[in-house]
Amino acid sequence: MYKNGAKRMLDMALSLCGIIVLSPVYLVLWVLIRCKLGKPVLFTQERPGKKEKIFKLYKFRSMTDERDENGQLLPDEVRLTRFGKLLRSTSLDELPELFNILKGDMSLIGPRPLLVKYLPYYTEEERHRHDVRPGLTGLAQVNGRNALGWEDRFAYDLEYVEKCSLLMDLKVLGMTVGKVLKRTGTLSGADQTVADFDVYRKAGKEKG
Repeated sequence: MYKNGAKRMLDMALSLCGIIVLSPVYLVLWVLIRCKLGKPVLFTQERPGKKEKIFKLYKFRSMTDERDENGQLLPDEVRLTRFGKLLRSTSLDELPELFNILKGDMSLIGPRPLLVKYLPYYTEEERHRHDVRPGLTGLAQVNGRNALGWEDRFAYDLEYVEKCSLLMDLKVLGMTVGKVLKRTGTLSGADQTVADFDVYRKAGKEKG
């Protein structure tokens, strides 16, 4: 069955090829980020993967560590430089996730891995988004990304889990490449929205 066998083999092959082919890009970005944004060059954050197993997500950092007089980090919009915005708009900050895919934490295609703090707020149905490995890109990302509300995004995630196939993965991958090249959509920020999911779900419960 594709979802439980061939998909993983394809992920391993494509991620390894991607890492090898893009190795000069990794080197250049590593030097630029170290010079422009400081260290560490990589940003890591815990995310839930398949069966809600927690793993460390890798990205190239896109913000500085600027702090106020009290040692507190400045707001994200202040720490996000023009260079950082370029990394995000081109999705270059997401390239280290190929190593997550090679390790088996992620897949090329699947629901985006969201924050660990959201786990207590999923419904039983929404938890099924974790029945597959999270993806570098996914069905929700090529159908609106941050323009989608949480319910619509989860609907796409669950549709993917139910209908996962080689044909669907190839279609999503092709749409992703097109959006990135046209700069009409990026992978970066795909796990963010105007309102955090926990805030959104709490607000819904309070209204109910």
